[in-house]
Amino acid sequence: MSDSVAIDVDDPVDRLAGAVRRSVDRTLASAGVTSGQLDLLDERLLWLRGQYISTPPEPMLGMLLTDLEEVRTLAAERQPAAVQVRLSEMIALLATLVADCLMKLGRLRQSRAWYATARTAADDSGNIEIRARVRAQAAMLPYYYGPLESAVSLAREARMLLRHRFSITGAFAAAAEARALARQGEATGAERALRHAYTVFEKCEHGPVEDAFAFPERRLLLYLSGVHTFLGRGRQAREVQRQALDLYPSRSGIDPALLRLEQAISLARERNLTEACRLAGAAYLQVPPAHRTTILEARAHHVIDVLPPSMRSARAVRELGEILALPSGTA
Repeated sequence: MSDSVAIDVDDPVDRLAGAVRRSVDRTLASAGVTSGQLDLLDERLLWLRGQYISTPPEPMLGMLLTDLEEVRTLAAERQPAAVQVRLSEMIALLATLVADCLMKLGRLRQSRAWYATARTAADDSGNIEIRARVRAQAAMLPYYYGPLESAVSLAREARMLLRHRFSITGAFAAAAEARALARQGEATGAERALRHAYTVFEKCEHGPVEDAFAFPERRLLLYLSGVHTFLGRGRQAREVQRQALDLYPSRSGIDPALLRLEQAISLARERNLTEACRLAGAAYLQVPPAHRTTILEARAHHVIDVLPPSMRSARAVRELGEILALPSGTA
């Protein structure tokens, strides 16, 4: 008599065990993302970060979402822990750029949701630098659209995550906190955060300037411009704006326009109505139509908002309003 045990091919337990085993084998086989593949994905992300500086948000959004879906597909499969961390880092950075595109396009609800996704991915990665970066970037949404308390909170949280490091992200977070505090009229807190930003900025290493996550001197000056503008220091604001504009290349996205609009806001706060509206209208129209998105409209409208109600019926204000009401893409 043979020692082998006959197996009933119709045994449901056997069928289930076989099906599960084959599924496990497929999962193990699919967990084969190599370091070379990850390096290629990193290279692609680095390229996108460079393109982000000058590419209009609408086509950029399509590129980001395509690459994000590829990374998501890999992350959905079982991967070794070290691979999963790198994929979570990529998802966090890509989701942050998606959120920023949506913010520029005025899709605020979706932008807010994508920033939340970016924070989840960053926290999942455990990378403190990326966790702080996502929060500092997310502070821009409430800075431009409110509430300012959220902008201060997010920027401060980012700064505190990096409080024991000299990191460019730490300088960015402190500058973002200073700018938001200045808009709240908190001069003492704004000055303290700004001093911290400069201390960190001077001590940390600086990478490539043409990168969506870079924070070069011109960006630091942009944030300093906001501090001076909203603390009512028109002369200092104009000097900083001039310095910053000299550092921007010809193809550099919307930052130069934001600086000129802050110049206009300073003029409006000083009741120089005609010049403020003229400068705001020119700054808005000089931006290529594909970059002339909701965030610029909102910033240009702020020039009108800081004027007393009694001045908002003036001819120069009406003309600026007509420019801002032009259909998208109008030259």
